[in-house]
Amino acid sequence: MQDLPILGWCEWLALPDLGLARIEAKIDTGARSSCLHAEWWQVFQRDDTDWVRFALRTEHAQLHEAEAQIIDRRAVRDSGGHVTDRLFFHTRVQIGTDAITIEVNLANRQNLRYPMLLGRTALAGRYRVDAQQRYLLSSGQPDVVACHPFDR
Repeated sequence: MQDLPILGWCEWLALPDLGLARIEAKIDTGARSSCLHAEWWQVFQRDDTDWVRFALRTEHAQLHEAEAQIIDRRAVRDSGGHVTDRLFFHTRVQIGTDAITIEVNLANRQNLRYPMLLGRTALAGRYRVDAQQRYLLSSGQPDVVACHPFDR
């Protein structure tokens, strides 16, 4: 456990399967699942399987669209106690030089500070979190377009 990499409570991630070079995420050990903001999403069929097409805005207000194969639909309780049905999919996440595959769900996080949460299921056995630090593994990443669904 002591040899695990340490994340700050906020990190820059890349989601290469979704074409996102950099997105800011809150590292949230209180959240079971990881969540990605989407302004809209639409379920469609491809090769007899369910897929989702969704969109979020980049830092420069450009609409970025991506697609992923749906692996599950589950009820998720948010921090306010509200339960919503969410679509889940797998995607690769790059944090610094580490690359892992995680399960992510979609939600409208427009009114929240961070467009993505990295939850404890993705963190367990892979990372420790320093709640007093930010950007411990991602500070050395190149300066590329970040993804934000809202203005700062």
